[in-house]
Amino acid sequence: MGNSIGSESSSMTSSAHPALINRFFSDSAWIEGAALDQLDEMSRLPGVLEIAAFPDLHPGKYGATGVALLSSRLHPLLIGNDIGCGMSLFGLDFPLRKLKIDRAAERLRRLEAQAIGDVSELLAEAGLPVDLSSGALGTIGGGNHFCELQAVEGLADGGRAVGLDDQGLYLLVHSGSRALGATVFSETVAAHSGLTAGLDPGSETGAAWLASHDRCVAWASLNRRLIAVRAAAALRADLRLIADVPHNLVRPCDRGFAHYKGAAAVAPGELAPIAGSRASLSHVVLATSGVSRSLNGISHGAGRKYDRATMHGRVGRNRSEREQLLRNSWGGIAICDDRALVVEEAASAYKDAGQVVTDLQNEGLIVGLASLRPLVTFKKAVDEAEVEQRRRKPEFRREGGRSHERY
Repeated sequence: MGNSIGSESSSMTSSAHPALINRFFSDSAWIEGAALDQLDEMSRLPGVLEIAAFPDLHPGKYGATGVALLSSRLHPLLIGNDIGCGMSLFGLDFPLRKLKIDRAAERLRRLEAQAIGDVSELLAEAGLPVDLSSGALGTIGGGNHFCELQAVEGLADGGRAVGLDDQGLYLLVHSGSRALGATVFSETVAAHSGLTAGLDPGSETGAAWLASHDRCVAWASLNRRLIAVRAAAALRADLRLIADVPHNLVRPCDRGFAHYKGAAAVAPGELAPIAGSRASLSHVVLATSGVSRSLNGISHGAGRKYDRATMHGRVGRNRSEREQLLRNSWGGIAICDDRALVVEEAASAYKDAGQVVTDLQNEGLIVGLASLRPLVTFKKAVDEAEVEQRRRKPEFRREGGRSHERY
């Protein structure tokens, strides 16, 4: 299969008997055969006891994504390099009726230039070292990460009961531990050649990875909050946290360690966002007591339908098509100055989040509370001040042993 869990043979690393796989998706879900093959391989990893697979399931590196997995051993490969990545939903005190989308997009373009205060103090308040990747805090990163301004499209009675307002505005932030998690992952891989077998949680190496993992999870949560703080400052609004739900992490439980590989870790009664795409609806849901059947996991988003390389042959073949990809049917705007990323993150790259929510509801894992439409999606903006500075910066070239200033 294309994305193997490890380079070693399965006879060296897999269990003799595969773990139980519970599938929480219907025949209507778009599930690739490669993802099912990876699911089977994951069920044979050492220590794995049970797997819950969700309707956003799709192939990934080191195993399928959209999975909660219970194991007696720690499997850092399954969590990957974006440890602690998650979705955070915030409410703004800025009313929908006052919103001008073009003006909001202009302000959000400068999101990452907004001040966020004393970073060392914020890290200390989060129980983290004061110099821990401080320069990256409040930044979104690449790939499928974003900060999105949203408005309610549909609201159930339960949504009103938890304070959601169809005349309000919301921020959905998707980001993780940035270079911090990538460093922890690369160092772990370099230090342990047989990592496909996992780590003994009682060992020194297992305890060390867990400690680093916990720091990444806390840092990622703080990062999402500071992204929202910057967005709110750009929009001149105050904000309140509604939900902060990670989906790349490990949590201890009474039977071992629950690994969430692209699956939202939730408790009964907890609110959670399920992201759509920049041209489709996202959803706010309430986890029910039924999530105990799915290792306290649910989908965190729609899940990819087509990989990044494939998208370059499907959409955005010229400038006009790419510009169309930056708009949606609600008049929404996407801020993304990376042409390749515009194509790779097109709405058609993703599954139907509505079908994902329907499957989860039919399985008794969630109750839908609201759907949210995307109005401004921030992914990546060129720093215009930096571009201007570079344009004006003198360059020097050597001619005949002398320096010449060139503009």
